[in-house]
Amino acid sequence: MSLNKDGSYTGFIKVQLKLVRPVSVPSSKKPPSLQDARQGPGRSASVRRRTSFYLPKDTVKHLHVLSRTRAREVIEALLRKFLVVDDPRKFALFERAERHGQVYLRKLSDDEQPLRLRLLAGPSDKALSFVLKENDSGEVNWDAFSMPELHNFLRILQREEEAHLRQILQKYSYCRQKIQEALHACPLG
Repeated sequence: MSLNKDGSYTGFIKVQLKLVRPVSVPSSKKPPSLQDARQGPGRSASVRRRTSFYLPKDTVKHLHVLSRTRAREVIEALLRKFLVVDDPRKFALFERAERHGQVYLRKLSDDEQPLRLRLLAGPSDKALSFVLKENDSGEVNWDAFSMPELHNFLRILQREEEAHLRQILQKYSYCRQKIQEALHACPLG
């Protein structure tokens, strides 16, 4: 750590990424086609494309930060380093501590300062380390999703609903068939 003239200090924090869901990065630009070349410069429409992938499990990243750097800024810096274009509100920074063989996780508020926490905890990684995870507060922050992502959710829910409806109809069709077979097998009267 180094002390600055204004009384703040700089240092490194280590953040472990424990992401369960894939992240989105901008896909590489496609080369111009023959059609684009014929249309002339400035005529080709640039389409913003994304590629999603899973970050390797337990990836660790060291960040050089100021003592006044907030948790929200750490999340944004991590996403920039990995070129992730997902909304930073989808992620949360947690402090991880080990005591008496138990692991404790606590979600940091946006305004907490990780480098100060790291300094107060001492040098041991067991006393305090940082983990970036999905922001699972129990509530879904729909504002954090783009329109294409929301449309994709609706498509998935529609497919699930249709599949469930087909299962119910097949079950009742099977039951109706068995009842009719039983009625035809029984002699009347």
